Amino acid sequence: MRDARGGREERAARGSGRFGGVVRRAGVMVLATVTGVAVLTACGLEDHRETVGGSTATSEPPFTPKAPLPSGRSLGPDARVPKPTGVDETDATAVAEAWTEVAYGHDTKYDTGPHDAVLRSARWFTAAKAKAERSYRPASGAGEQWNSWAAHQAWTTVEVEPDDDGDAPSDSARDAYRALFVDGTAHGRDGWTGTGPQATVYVKLVRSGKGEPWRVDEVRTVEAAIPTPDPSTSAATANPATPLSPSARPE
Repeated sequence: MRDARGGREERAARGSGRFGGVVRRAGVMVLATVTGVAVLTACGLEDHRETVGGSTATSEPPFTPKAPLPSGRSLGPDARVPKPTGVDETDATAVAEAWTEVAYGHDTKYDTGPHDAVLRSARWFTAAKAKAERSYRPASGAGEQWNSWAAHQAWTTVEVEPDDDGDAPSDSARDAYRALFVDGTAHGRDGWTGTGPQATVYVKLVRSGKGEPWRVDEVRTVEAAIPTPDPSTSAATANPATPLSPSARPE
């Protein structure tokens, strides 16, 4: 975690992080994506199956659906994924941070897409949320950034810090809301390093009563778009021993 002053300065550069608002970071555009099951009515958070603009998908999709992306392989002994221990599950913040660390801890040697890490985080989901995520099948193609990581068989690590600025609803006996900023790094098995996940994550947690463990019920993310490298400089900064084919995949 960064020190308090550094965190405040970075949040100021990003703009205000608000539930249901727009988050900006200096030098990057911000795209809205969502990873939930139902609408977070208390905060106006949207279902991740809906479009970015808030309108639900129509019954007549404008394109032919792609084949579902296959699940990742079983993790081997060299897998580099986070495994938080000692999480105080009666602390909503601790649960939200542990969930976020795992959900953004990808290993492209074994994972075929970001959803594999989401499934590893299911221990902190409510039963309904876990069931919905396990039945969800993302469309093929994990994106250009993922392809870049996969070309290096990279894994990702993230720093997680609070980013709600006190704008979330107050905790109740059964509900809590947290906003967290994710600052990630990708680590290639060939020695390469690059930008990892960058997002603000809004989490709704619930519990059955005071003293009971908190569970993640809904999630929305606002992901920062990573600028495309300048072609005139990318060749000079790339690892010369490693091809950067966007279609590269670990075997």
